[in-house]
Amino acid sequence: MKKLTILFVCGAGLGSSFAAQMAAEDVLNQKGVDAKLEHTDISSAVSMNPDIIITAQNFQSQFEKFSIDEEKTAIIYLKNIVSKAEIDEKITPVLQAKGAI
Repeated sequence: MKKLTILFVCGAGLGSSFAAQMAAEDVLNQKGVDAKLEHTDISSAVSMNPDIIITAQNFQSQFEKFSIDEEKTAIIYLKNIVSKAEIDEKITPVLQAKGAI
């Protein structure tokens, strides 16, 4: 099974992306998904080509300015970046599509 790279993104690449990473880690562990988790800022994220980007809903307009290949990189926008329920709901179909679960 392929190990996915999941990138958590916020404006500075520090606070909220790290909080989202911690919440998602619990969700992934419950599903038995072994993924490489990293957090960064928006401008760095674009060049990193991860399998999945998880970010806050308010960054959607900024991401839409970049040409991210959504065939390769799925982008998940969260209303509440630390909600495990929301992360679970949104990441499950993506993990299924990528063959991780």
